[in-house]
Amino acid sequence: MQKLKFITLSLALLFSLSCKNNNEADDYQNNLDNSVKNIHTNLQKELNTDIPSLSVYVVSPKGTFFSSVMGSNGSAVNKKTYFRFASNTKNFTSTAILKMMQDGWLNLDDKIIANIPGTAVPYLPTGADWEFKYKNDITIRQLLQHNAGIYDLTNDTSQYSVGGKTYADNKLETSPNFQFSAADYVKVLASNNLSYGPPNTVYHYSNTGFTILSEIIARVYTQKSGTAKTYGNYMYDKIVGPSSKVPLDIKFPELGTDQQLPVSYVTGFIKYSDHSEITDKKNASAHIGEGNGVGSMEMLSQYIRSVMKGENVLNSASVQQMKTSKGPATTGNYGLGCSYFPGIGYGHNGATEGYLSLMTYDPDNDVSIIILLPFWDLRSDANFEKCIMTLNTTGLETKKALGY
Repeated sequence: MQKLKFITLSLALLFSLSCKNNNEADDYQNNLDNSVKNIHTNLQKELNTDIPSLSVYVVSPKGTFFSSVMGSNGSAVNKKTYFRFASNTKNFTSTAILKMMQDGWLNLDDKIIANIPGTAVPYLPTGADWEFKYKNDITIRQLLQHNAGIYDLTNDTSQYSVGGKTYADNKLETSPNFQFSAADYVKVLASNNLSYGPPNTVYHYSNTGFTILSEIIARVYTQKSGTAKTYGNYMYDKIVGPSSKVPLDIKFPELGTDQQLPVSYVTGFIKYSDHSEITDKKNASAHIGEGNGVGSMEMLSQYIRSVMKGENVLNSASVQQMKTSKGPATTGNYGLGCSYFPGIGYGHNGATEGYLSLMTYDPDNDVSIIILLPFWDLRSDANFEKCIMTLNTTGLETKKALGY
């Protein structure tokens, strides 16, 4: 009789705890839904236009939560929906470089003109087309830190432009299927003597610098495998593919003609002063190693959580370097392909035509947050800045909604 009474009390206690946990989870979900809805509504009011959607995916000790608000001309998004995650790719490239360092395949502080360890082959090709300014002084670490002084041929027109457009944008406009390569970019750097300055004297975000890193990854992997390899081959074989430590269906398209997103995907939306555009197809070869990644919110969460917790291909020492190894010229919170977003966590953000996203992990609270805003407002610089800042606002409000 006493035993039966004990069992009855235990079951009652378990039921009570279960109800409490379920109620807490419901409260967190409601808080998150309200926060996302308010942010979406406020952004629509500020910009005086419809915002297709705003979505958040959170994994935390308090539970896993997804929330999405859809505008009048948006389409439904879920945690498995594919999108172009743009410069979040840089964190993957950093992981690849650090993995190669752990394996003894390269040294972060090697000059990029040095030979790949154990070979007579340099990290980068030689020849006039590859003799860009300060090449002899630049290290692999400086490229990761954006401290190498590499001029950005996909974002900047201050030193070089074609018809008022960046080199990459002009090329895409005149030849949509053009096959970009690191060799293509460095030839422009070399022939026009382009640079932001000597390494470690200036911090300047550079997509082109990370494209050069993708070439290093391809050349190192080629030497170590004994057969011709690309950046995408290494990412598939060692970082995200079926034989990697944490397999994910993330893709890094490299061909100029490989422009279709996997099913199912969300389209991006760009609003101009005189018209609007829907975006989905893209020649991602223009952004190899710096912005060609494609995946879902769920995949990005699995990736950033496992990497930052030392449960993927990087050990804790490498993760610490990624987070904290800043260049002497760095003025913000950028380490090795990794930024710290105060109050949100470590990771990266991304912006490519029609898509904005944020990928972070907070090690203090074990919280990963992925945010997707498939919308650009290019009617003014201020409007576009508001779109970008919405990512940070959403990250902070997400933490608050879950009681962090």
